[in-house]
Amino acid sequence: MFVRTLTVGPFQENAYLLADQTSRDAVYIDPGDEPARLIEAVEEGGFSLRAIWITHAHVDHVGGITSVKHRFDVPVYLHPLDQPLYDRAVAQGQRFGIRVEPLPAPDHPLAEGDVMQVGALSFGVMHVPGHAPGHVAFAGHGVVFGGDCLLAGSVGRTDLPLCDPAALQRSLARLGALPDETVVYPGHGPATTIGAENRSNPFLNGAVRLIAR
Repeated sequence: MFVRTLTVGPFQENAYLLADQTSRDAVYIDPGDEPARLIEAVEEGGFSLRAIWITHAHVDHVGGITSVKHRFDVPVYLHPLDQPLYDRAVAQGQRFGIRVEPLPAPDHPLAEGDVMQVGALSFGVMHVPGHAPGHVAFAGHGVVFGGDCLLAGSVGRTDLPLCDPAALQRSLARLGALPDETVVYPGHGPATTIGAENRSNPFLNGAVRLIAR
């Protein structure tokens, strides 16, 4: 398994190029900005991009989709509950002074329990709402691509439109139940592990709760 992190855009979002090193098949997870860099990484690596997987549809995670999809003609996977956010990507960008090209319609829906393939690699879809209603994570092979649900030492914001702190608390409990050695590739900041977060992240170890008991 090959994972390359490309930190892009003014929000320093982590786009992930995930590939099967044997077949050279690859997917992008959350190609959020700087599409020229994202395209170059695929071509320089000699990969065949097969799909775009989206953890959630906040603008910093979807802003580069149009150019990447146009260059490689690949399908976009998105949970339907995030379609309203996806449809407002241009408006989201305007709110922050960021120009975003109109996005292509998603090609396939994501749902809890789906199994996503890239080459011989399989990843299960976990629906982990809270930061966004259709937020998902992709888990397999000892790693989880968790978007903005769980960050190193923190969690995703809950003060944005359509956020749900109670749902995020439940989603964090699900992620926290993964094996301690699971590597977490978050939407922002450095990679971490479930064990490290269970020990030190106040939102996982009970020191801080997003909702009242």
